[in-house]
Amino acid sequence: MVKVKNEFHPDYAVPPGEILEYELELRAMSQKELSDRTGITSKHLISIIKGDSAITPQTAIKLERVLGMPVDYWLNLESQYREILARKSEQKQLERDLEWLKRVPVNEMAKRGWIDKPKDKMAVLDRVLKFFGIASVAQWDDIWPNLAVAYRQHQKHEVFPEAVSAWLRKGELESHKIQCNKFDKSGFKALLSDLRELTTKTPENFVPELQQRCANFGVAVVFVPALPKTSVSGATRWLTKDKALIQLSLRYKSNDHLWFTFFHEAGHILLHGKKEMFLEGTNGLDGKKEEEADKFAEEMLIPRAEFNAFVKARNFYADDIRRFADAIGIAPGIVVGQLQHKKLLPQNFCNELKQRYEWRG
Repeated sequence: MVKVKNEFHPDYAVPPGEILEYELELRAMSQKELSDRTGITSKHLISIIKGDSAITPQTAIKLERVLGMPVDYWLNLESQYREILARKSEQKQLERDLEWLKRVPVNEMAKRGWIDKPKDKMAVLDRVLKFFGIASVAQWDDIWPNLAVAYRQHQKHEVFPEAVSAWLRKGELESHKIQCNKFDKSGFKALLSDLRELTTKTPENFVPELQQRCANFGVAVVFVPALPKTSVSGATRWLTKDKALIQLSLRYKSNDHLWFTFFHEAGHILLHGKKEMFLEGTNGLDGKKEEEADKFAEEMLIPRAEFNAFVKARNFYADDIRRFADAIGIAPGIVVGQLQHKKLLPQNFCNELKQRYEWRG
């Protein structure tokens, strides 16, 4: 037999003090007499009757002895009363929080399976708060907008902090699935040169290898598609003092952008503090550090001496770019991206050398 448990949560609250006052009337007992018999001051009794003070276990024992009503009776009344008050207060707060919910991309999060989406708005809010791992929107205000964020590009589109934080939170959750050794700065720096060879591989091959090799030196690498109203391409932050996180969105869906963003984020890990967070794709807050990370990525992908020698020759045809890329061991699309970025090659030239990526699943 299946047992169905029905839960009833009344929306009205009766202070236990009102019950106490009623019992006194039945016994024709004054508050002063009850005070004399229990040793509870008249002032405190009045506070209990008004619902301002709670009936404690000690008070309940005294009431049991004088009125003959069990301790559990009084404590249950008190517990139910306080629970109802808490629920009513929580309900009012949640109703205010629904305005915040409008700025969270709930539909897209549900579509991707990050959360489920009940029909009731309050239930949806509950799911979103659980996704963020917070008790209320007040905690979201404390955690997300106050992060030390540095941005790489000028903002061209409307960005919702709520959507950005959802993307960041998903990356954080995904990073928990990656077992990392303790961060090894020198080891990670040495690894980056070897990772250049991955730029010539397909995502099916380079993603698991990139994640495993970085995890060996304390860096979790996760791929999370960008949400609407985020305009993010990547982010870097420290989860603990021994574990860093690089989060990539594949925003531009080409290998030159993806790999430049990865090495840019790696630059932040090696060059900048563990208390900072860097979010690439919207307004820049620390131009100096972003410039340092850009230069680091450029040098790691195409060493300056080799790049300058190639540029000096001024042979920017597709075959020349392929030969140069093969010689330095990277994908030709990355060379195209750097030439275009430095305005040495028109934006519509040699794009066939870039590898395009698409999210699957």
